[in-house]
Amino acid sequence: MATADETALYHFLRTRNDSVAHKLAERLENTSEHELVLIYQEAIPRLEKALWAEEPDQTSLNNYQQIFRELEALIANQKQDNRHHFILFIPVADRPRQLDDCLSSILQLCKLFNYGGKQGQCFKKVSVMVADDSKNVNNITQHKKLVKKFNLQGLSCLYFGQEQQRQQLRNLSDEQKEKLAGVVGHSDVLNFYHKGSPKMRNIISLKLNELQRQYKKVLFYSLDSDQEFQVKLNTRNGDRDLYTINYFYYLDQIFSQTDATIVTGKVVGDPPVSPAVMVVNFLQDIINFLRKMVELDNNRACDFHSAEVQLADDAAYHDMPELFGFKHKQHSCDYRCSLPEPHNNGESFNDFAKKLNSFFYGEHPTRKTYYQYQPALESLSPARTVYPGNYIFNIEGLKHFIPFAPLKLRMNGPVMGRLVKSELKQKFLSANLPMLHKRTVADTGQSEYRPDILQGSEKIDLSGEFERQYFGDVMLFSMEVFTEQGYPETQLEHETVSSIVTQTEKKMQQQYIDKHRLLLQKRDQLSALLQDSEAWWNQHPEYKSARNQFDAFIKNVNTNFDDDSYSYRLIITAAEKKARLKQVVEAILNYPTEKILWEQTLASQTAGAH
Repeated sequence: MATADETALYHFLRTRNDSVAHKLAERLENTSEHELVLIYQEAIPRLEKALWAEEPDQTSLNNYQQIFRELEALIANQKQDNRHHFILFIPVADRPRQLDDCLSSILQLCKLFNYGGKQGQCFKKVSVMVADDSKNVNNITQHKKLVKKFNLQGLSCLYFGQEQQRQQLRNLSDEQKEKLAGVVGHSDVLNFYHKGSPKMRNIISLKLNELQRQYKKVLFYSLDSDQEFQVKLNTRNGDRDLYTINYFYYLDQIFSQTDATIVTGKVVGDPPVSPAVMVVNFLQDIINFLRKMVELDNNRACDFHSAEVQLADDAAYHDMPELFGFKHKQHSCDYRCSLPEPHNNGESFNDFAKKLNSFFYGEHPTRKTYYQYQPALESLSPARTVYPGNYIFNIEGLKHFIPFAPLKLRMNGPVMGRLVKSELKQKFLSANLPMLHKRTVADTGQSEYRPDILQGSEKIDLSGEFERQYFGDVMLFSMEVFTEQGYPETQLEHETVSSIVTQTEKKMQQQYIDKHRLLLQKRDQLSALLQDSEAWWNQHPEYKSARNQFDAFIKNVNTNFDDDSYSYRLIITAAEKKARLKQVVEAILNYPTEKILWEQTLASQTAGAH
């Protein structure tokens, strides 16, 4: 490493108009190597504050990352690094391109911040497990190749394939296999793929419980394959995705300085919820877009480059935010054009139309979430929701599996969060360490694979996802009542559980019916706007393709949400829901017993290793 007065930190401190910074610079020149580490750690918050005083520029960001690399070099010279090792685990099903992007972001994060340094050519304190749940043989082959590729590039990767997963379950006793079937499933089923991420994460936890013996201090980091270690900023020049957070550095500090067992981040970019609960506000935003467009000259320079940015935490993307304690704001969100300037309104219209059907894969062109800076340690607050694709836990956290996995319901993170909160209380924290969420692949506008979404040439069927969302909401808001009554420590009677689930479902039914009525109103308004013969998009042939894309979007809205759609029949028909509600009740009754046996299983694994 360079001498103190040649470092990026020294240059930063000397160029500040700040007496405290100048004193730190003087200490850099006249101190021991051990003291240097402390000076860097003291200076980094000042550096961050300067970085975020305005919109971060690339030069400042490069310096910020360089200063962390200087710190890591100092720690490496001390020959003793007692910080945590991180095991990142990624359940993946038929997503080779998105997995490649996810692994690339991990590698880039390691290169830019160099947490833990290297041993030989390999990053020393970061390793990755890729757990494959794929059906397609070619995708399995590609996933294996990616593991080899990133191993060669210095990222220690383990491939945890389906045969290894089966063996993990075969290692259980007969009693464990029987009573934990509702947690990890069965090893002897013929089709051992597409088990779902909750069940996969629970199987992975059994493996993690074995791996933890290799480390003095270890943290486990749960990721989704469609996420990256970047944040999304909304800037004067459009959206930017940047590596601005040293996740491992701050998580090590959080778990070292607090008694946290589980820490969850959030996501920026694409919303973390299903299009089934975003369609009303998106229809409103499209209506807003067309009402503005129809008044504009299609050949005039684009008017859609100065839209207001939505706040990160107001659940603006959700049709029913009041369910989660947010105020329901009856307003539209303006579309912000992503085309490079110069171009005209007509070209923006065509580009917007291309994005419409990506909505059914989870993108939201008008309501993305953006990063807002707050120091990670200062941002810590009690949590109530686990983000399954961005949560971190220590060995104690292994006790908390993803509940009700065989049901494959959406909202399993919020449900798990309510259970974890009831037990861990202040040991369950939320931190401002979001990850970038990318639902789709850039050149197709589609996900590589999403469960329960059926796709034809133009038709996209969300009925399976809608069903999982609806009963996921029933489970979540039932769970809020149960935990207030002392569940799961207090075992509830069948009659009590059944009654609460039934009452919750009736309330949820009314919420969804009200939303459905509003949805149909918005759809009709949109159709009328599009069919306006006076609108310029109906008078020029260069907009025919865009009109067809709008028509395809409305057809998919009708397929999924019309009065005769499966989704609406599900809401209003008791017979359609009876079997599913019975599953929900039984799963809730079984959970306390599963929890006890799960903890016993982890303990027996550990005891058997000694």
